[in-house]
Amino acid sequence: MTSTDDKEELLERAKIAEKAERYDDMAETMKKVTERGDELSIEERNLLSVAYKNIVGTKRSSWRVIQTIEQKSGAVEKRHRMATVYREQVEKELNYICNDILVGPSFASNTVSVVSKYENKFLMSGFQQLIEKFLLPKANTPDSKVFYMKMKGDYYRYLAEISSGEGKTGVVDKAQISYQEAMDIANSKMQPTHPVRLGLALNFSVFYYEILSSPDKACQLAKKAFDEAIAELDTVNEESYKDSTLIMQLLRDNLTLWTSDSAADDQEVIESHKAESKQQPQANAK
Repeated sequence: MTSTDDKEELLERAKIAEKAERYDDMAETMKKVTERGDELSIEERNLLSVAYKNIVGTKRSSWRVIQTIEQKSGAVEKRHRMATVYREQVEKELNYICNDILVGPSFASNTVSVVSKYENKFLMSGFQQLIEKFLLPKANTPDSKVFYMKMKGDYYRYLAEISSGEGKTGVVDKAQISYQEAMDIANSKMQPTHPVRLGLALNFSVFYYEILSSPDKACQLAKKAFDEAIAELDTVNEESYKDSTLIMQLLRDNLTLWTSDSAADDQEVIESHKAESKQQPQANAK
């Protein structure tokens, strides 16, 4: 069996794993493809991204559910304590996966005890510096560089969601640097309608809104990306039209949500001032 056949077999296995929603198998298979040392095609990098995003996505969803339970069970000490322990366990697992992706096995070796026996088997064969060691060095096009820098930003953002104190400050800074480096390349080298550039704008704006609590900056970034893409929508080729317009819709949905939130906040301030003014003595009333 030739090297090409080996790669084709791995890719086929990854696609089957995706259909079966066995994302741990999919990620392990795509890691083997990546470690061959070749630049990944668009299809290959998407398979890699989908695999790890689904693994982390499941844990992020679990973390949010458990956090809600924890917050709502404050008066029930036993339930609250159980939820807290469970949340901390999920946080450790998320930290393990994200750091394995971003900084490699040295972190993983210090956190073996925090994951289950099943997860440990998979995670020890995780990304292990795939972004820095294999992906970015082989990224020879602007869109691939932006794709992987965005990926770095995303995983630091995931860490920021569950971090606090100085630890959060560090990962927030790294996320912002990664996103900004990607944005600088995208703005100078890629069309406004390119799906990767639009996806970067979408995630970077979410970072501003959710992590930095900067709704104005988030809306500014999202609106700029949307407006620039709309202006050149008639130039989009058929191959990327569906992806581009889907992300544009997500940008618009976020803008609608964020501006309505802002309007609601403004209305709340207005109502508050009205209530205060009613309580003030009318010293100058005639």
